[in-house]
Amino acid sequence: MTDAAMIPDDARARRNVVVLVLAQAILGAQLPMIFVIGGLAGQTLASNVCFATLPITMIIVGSMMAATPMSSFMQKYGRKAGFFVGALCGALGGAIGAYGLMLASFPIFLVGSFLTGIYMSAHGFYRFAAADTASDGFRPKAISYVMAGGLLSAIIGPQLVKVTSQVMVVPFLGTYIAVIGLNLIGSLVFFFLNIPKPPKPQADDPRGRSRLELLKTPRIAVAVICAMVSYALMNLVMTSTPLAVVGCGFTEGNAADVVSLHVLAMYVPSFFTGHLIARFGVEKIMGAGLVILAAAGAVALQGVELENFFIALILLGLGWNFGFIGATSMLAASHAPHERGRMQGLNDLLVFGGVTMASLASGGLMNCSGGSAEAGWSAVNIAMAPFLGLAGAALIWLLMRPRETA
Repeated sequence: MTDAAMIPDDARARRNVVVLVLAQAILGAQLPMIFVIGGLAGQTLASNVCFATLPITMIIVGSMMAATPMSSFMQKYGRKAGFFVGALCGALGGAIGAYGLMLASFPIFLVGSFLTGIYMSAHGFYRFAAADTASDGFRPKAISYVMAGGLLSAIIGPQLVKVTSQVMVVPFLGTYIAVIGLNLIGSLVFFFLNIPKPPKPQADDPRGRSRLELLKTPRIAVAVICAMVSYALMNLVMTSTPLAVVGCGFTEGNAADVVSLHVLAMYVPSFFTGHLIARFGVEKIMGAGLVILAAAGAVALQGVELENFFIALILLGLGWNFGFIGATSMLAASHAPHERGRMQGLNDLLVFGGVTMASLASGGLMNCSGGSAEAGWSAVNIAMAPFLGLAGAALIWLLMRPRETA
């Protein structure tokens, strides 16, 4: 592969954005499906309800552990090969999850969840793939448009849950069979992806900064912190939401509707987030995201009526969108192409490491704090405060640095 092939080409980048949007819509639908029912299925299989959200935690663990190997694999073999591997693991995860449900085996179900996490890791690189062939001016818009592909997944996923969750004698079995189909069908779009493989490194090529040196770069450090906090807190609250909604006397259908609007709020703003970043600057959009996440927690603490769940989860999705897309845009512009595999894998390792801890804490806070669903839901939302403070302080520190050293 020649260096010329790596020159930004916005015409090619736009074609790739279309492919990645379709992948988000079809393959991405499995994530809201599994997040809606993962905790509910875990509650029926686990011997201790405090471990109800462990299947979701295992998805995040799988994603965290796969992040660095997946990034290195894509650096060597290309994005297309990595995305095919991810879809294969998604299909296997769905099949093993279905088998675990048939046997009522929590351990087997957890293995399927772990493999689904490998798909989730590959899915996380869609946003970076959008930036690979884009110019500096088009990059934040390309990332934002690809994230907007989740809009269709937000509609498809929860609606498939409604159709499939109780269609078989074994609850939720139909949903996991549908997940297999989504992976097999969705993977076909990657045949149309046109992202050159990175050229093989030569002896005299720059080696780039080490992982430690990259993390010491102020903009990279702040981007990673804000991405970690935005994604971890979104996961902390979303993981508990179906349990809280059902625990407060509403139905699984209500829980699916709440999650559906939440995922819509995660992705609909992506149609204009890139434009907002270009106009106002990435730091301001990230800051707005943190403020909106705080507002989501405040609304959730006001009560457990259905409208509280809807408003809080909509704000949660919007805050995640601004915080996470902003952090991704900042990170993508802060490292060289030959540092891509090293930095992007490290970023997702750290991000999903934080998400893993949040997911694990979510079940404990929700089911084992205060003895009621209302008390558990309050504990989940109060837990957001110190982490929002950390991310906000990091962003303010970056803004106070002289521009030439930022």
